[in-house]
Amino acid sequence: MPELPAVDGSSPRQTKFDGEFPIALEPEATYTAEIVTNKGTMTAVLYPERAPKTVNNFVCLARYHYYDGLIFHRVIQDFVIQGGCPEGSGRGGPGYRFEDELPEHGQYQLGSLAMANAGPNTNGSQFFVISGGQGMQLPPNYALFGKLIDGLEVLADIQSTRTGAGDRPVQDVVIETITITQS
Repeated sequence: MPELPAVDGSSPRQTKFDGEFPIALEPEATYTAEIVTNKGTMTAVLYPERAPKTVNNFVCLARYHYYDGLIFHRVIQDFVIQGGCPEGSGRGGPGYRFEDELPEHGQYQLGSLAMANAGPNTNGSQFFVISGGQGMQLPPNYALFGKLIDGLEVLADIQSTRTGAGDRPVQDVVIETITITQS
């Protein structure tokens, strides 16, 4: 089991771990994630009450600066923008997988944050943000762990990025950093 990162974000960057993190969330705390990209900043409120393991995982990875410099490797207009792969290929992860915490049918909304996966119980580091109607109609197969509360115009800009093979943006859309605020 990996060591927990510093709450203040001062832990050095780490991109491989030997297992999932122990739960480090404060039960009464509110968590937000500021996702700074080269296209602008999006802010999301996280849902630890709905998906505690998923939020804990995302918070710990962000506090280890795991996402810094990674790209949104998959962008599909009116559907999703997806990032969090250390290889930029859609096949990479943090070195472990963890089980699903699935929502009810019909809970995905514009700006929802959800974990990407390769099938049941294969969550790792990759996540997506729902950017349109097609994404809102996804089956409840992906852990819903947050929602944008600011930056929908940035999401709209990213999802309109020109893409090539495999829905990969022609020009990189970079996650510069994700900062977690706990209050």
